[in-house]
Amino acid sequence: MERPVEVELPHKLGREEARRRIAGNVHRLEDHIPGGAAQVSSKWVGDQLNLDITAMGQKVAALIDVEETKVRCRVMLPGMLAFFAAPIEAALNMKGRDLLLEDKSKKD
Repeated sequence: MERPVEVELPHKLGREEARRRIAGNVHRLEDHIPGGAAQVSSKWVGDQLNLDITAMGQKVAALIDVEETKVRCRVMLPGMLAFFAAPIEAALNMKGRDLLLEDKSKKD
């Protein structure tokens, strides 16, 4: 049975800048998924990013809604991954803002 994990990440960037940063960082998600050989496919529909993440034989669907002052992340955890909902939610709360909203355009 699937279990949703929902996290809100506040920001002061405005919708357009937050969207630009997420678009520039989405490729980095693969490096943060345990088990290696993760595949992430993404598609923007307006200000919503649809993600399909495949790793360790599991497929996870995620939606990221970019708003003016926050980013809403909803991750649907399948079967066995639902047991890890609490640590996944904690990791998203702790590192999600840095991973998604970090400005890589001003570094090196």
